[in-house]
Amino acid sequence: QVQLVESGGGLVQAGGSLRLSCAASGRTFSDYSMAWFRRAPGKEREFVARIMWNGRVTKYADSVEDRFIISRDNAKNTVYLQMNSLKPEDTAVYYCVAPSRPYTIITGQADVDSWGQGTQVTVSS
Repeated sequence: QVQLVESGGGLVQAGGSLRLSCAASGRTFSDYSMAWFRRAPGKEREFVARIMWNGRVTKYADSVEDRFIISRDNAKNTVYLQMNSLKPEDTAVYYCVAPSRPYTIITGQADVDSWGQGTQVTVSS
């Protein structure tokens, strides 16, 4: 498994922005796709965004499309989630995740092998 450490969460007003970072260690970062999931209070954990190992293809949940941007820096073994125009419904614990095999796409939680500890994002109205 890879070790994942998130940072960058916090409290922000609606309409504001935050950037989450996830530092990975323990295997060749550039061989693996990465993704972000989140769990809001009282809700199931859900997919937010994913990015391919080469950074060329991304996918977003409908709820964050056009507001969030996932990116990665393979030289720094880090994946980012830029969150803009934040809404109170974006309040959740955000998790950085990685799959078990290289060159595979994360389509759901069943594909996830490693989870970060999570970082809290709170959006006030």
